[in-house]
Amino acid sequence: METRELRYFVSVAEELHFGRAAERLGIAQPPLSRTIARLERRLGVALLERTSRKVSLTEAGAVLLAEGRAILGALATAERRTQRAATNRPSLVLATKAGASRELLTKLLDAYAAEPGAVAVDLLLCESQPQQTLHDGRADVALLHLPFDATAGLDTEVLHTEGQIAILPSWHPLVVRSGVRLAEVSSLPDLPLARWPGPGGRYPDGPGAEMRNQTQLFQLIALGRTTVVMPESSRANLLEGLAAVPVLDAPPVTTVIAWPPHSRSRALAELVRVATRR
Repeated sequence: METRELRYFVSVAEELHFGRAAERLGIAQPPLSRTIARLERRLGVALLERTSRKVSLTEAGAVLLAEGRAILGALATAERRTQRAATNRPSLVLATKAGASRELLTKLLDAYAAEPGAVAVDLLLCESQPQQTLHDGRADVALLHLPFDATAGLDTEVLHTEGQIAILPSWHPLVVRSGVRLAEVSSLPDLPLARWPGPGGRYPDGPGAEMRNQTQLFQLIALGRTTVVMPESSRANLLEGLAAVPVLDAPPVTTVIAWPPHSRSRALAELVRVATRR
């Protein structure tokens, strides 16, 4: 099995759409389809179920997706660590969403830096999908937020669980309430919920504005163009002109520290130990 074939398959398996996968890979769709068909013939199993309306994974395809992510991540990590070794600067790369878990992240970095033998921690701030940086080898470890971020194929430890808030313009009538319901926030005619890109950069359908970063999000909320439901800890990032109201029935958000299961880094193991220390 060639690395290129595996990369093509993982893209299709994550997108479950040949057109979007081809766009993500920067290639035409016909050669992508031929590569997947050739891979299935070589393995002697069906990896995907295709109909005129959808693409889905078979049981064998789900196994190859998990193994493929691990293999591609390991290759990328090996390349990056080899390059890093030439700098004589041992370090870890920690990925997190820009603006998320600021207090928790600060405490973690301070506690780890105080440990004997701690290495430098370089931050990789992501606008969305920080878990992808673990799969493609750009990061060693990440802070993820369930249920928003996928943790399939990763090892995780729970760090913190919190409720959610709706962030609204400070002039909106709902801000005087002690709490709101999710249905109320999601059906506001004047403030459609913001939309964030999923794997491959595709935005879900809906009337809300397409978001690229938190700065853009908060500016549009203050202007009365959109709203969002976010973890309670996001209160610390609010700007003038914004207000937060607890969403009483929103599912809790759990912050986890995640890393590739193939990692053998002692520095990473120590960082995880510090993060989970009570």
